[in-house]
Amino acid sequence: MPRLYREAPLMSIWEGSGNVAALDALRAMVKQPDSVEAFFSEVRLAEGSDSRLDNAIARVGKELADFENIEYRARRIVELMALVLQGAQLVRHGHPAVADAFCASRLDSDWGIALGTLPTGVDTAGILSRI
Repeated sequence: MPRLYREAPLMSIWEGSGNVAALDALRAMVKQPDSVEAFFSEVRLAEGSDSRLDNAIARVGKELADFENIEYRARRIVELMALVLQGAQLVRHGHPAVADAFCASRLDSDWGIALGTLPTGVDTAGILSRI
């Protein structure tokens, strides 16, 4: 379990940009460290099912343990946490082809930011058969 950011308290507002929301998420994690434990408990239920997910879980831990410039990385960290949680749920409860495509297109290193940018080898027939 990574140690949480414990520098000066982060001040923010409820409404605002994604950066402010991400800073607020960090503040909430400091205020309620049990929420971080709950996050890791949940996503670790999927560990061992997909190496890309396992690597992403480890990256979240490393990001949260590194306090240097964490405010500048807050948006990326919170985004990665959201992707990891989504991937964990898909791996545990979703269709295998969908979970594989998600992990390949959001947690691996070969993906684009446009919707539908999937690497080769994804089981598109399996995904489409669900429609």
